[in-house]
Amino acid sequence: MNIVVFIKQTFDTEAKIVLDANGKIDTNGVNLIINPYDEYAIEEGIKLKEKFGGEVTVVSMGGQRAQEAIRTALAMGADKGVLVSDPGEGIDEFSVAEILAKVVKDIPHDIVLAGRIAIDDGGSQIPVRVAEALSIPSVSSVLKLEIAGTLATITREIDGGTELIEVSLPVVVTAQKGLNEPRYPSVAGIMKAKKKPLKTMTLADLGFSAGDLKMVINQYSLPTPRKAGRKIDGDAAQAASELAKLLREEAKVL
Repeated sequence: MNIVVFIKQTFDTEAKIVLDANGKIDTNGVNLIINPYDEYAIEEGIKLKEKFGGEVTVVSMGGQRAQEAIRTALAMGADKGVLVSDPGEGIDEFSVAEILAKVVKDIPHDIVLAGRIAIDDGGSQIPVRVAEALSIPSVSSVLKLEIAGTLATITREIDGGTELIEVSLPVVVTAQKGLNEPRYPSVAGIMKAKKKPLKTMTLADLGFSAGDLKMVINQYSLPTPRKAGRKIDGDAAQAASELAKLLREEAKVL
């Protein structure tokens, strides 16, 4: 079975976001990790390989530092990695999906796995957009995945419960917490990961140019800090009158 896993390198959930003078996120000294939901996808891909044979290819898009995330996935048990590295980082989900779909088209794939959401931007769009670009079905927020021949039986989370779906391969699946328990890389796995193939590609290698990108993020800005609260003194009638005045004249919500 040929398995492709999308991963994204994100900030540690404890990291403090700082912007540099150019409005870019400063990653100096910041700990970067594999998006936690993508870890479930990696684990599921490895489990499928262990059960059915084949290989797991990890695909990521980002700067050269993203190699760290791919090497971690290789240490967990994935077989090879592909990094799309280009100065055009920070592009929108549509463009990322088109680029990743182009990568996957050149890789044999029976199933494509990814985390259900990225903890940094919360977009939750790229896997389903890739499925659309590849003209294959997708199932999101998966809690259980069983494969028999060319048929996948999938339990997915929905509002208020779960849903059972049967779908033919190939399929794109996004992993939800509870699908499995991701393994830690072993010392032997870390050593083996150093020798596993990791291919680096640019957008030009895939036939894309800057003009093909629909949107590029040039600058970020932090939200305006919230002002401290105000205490209104006086009895209830006076306080209510003063509050209504402030809401009308200052907050302008009345």
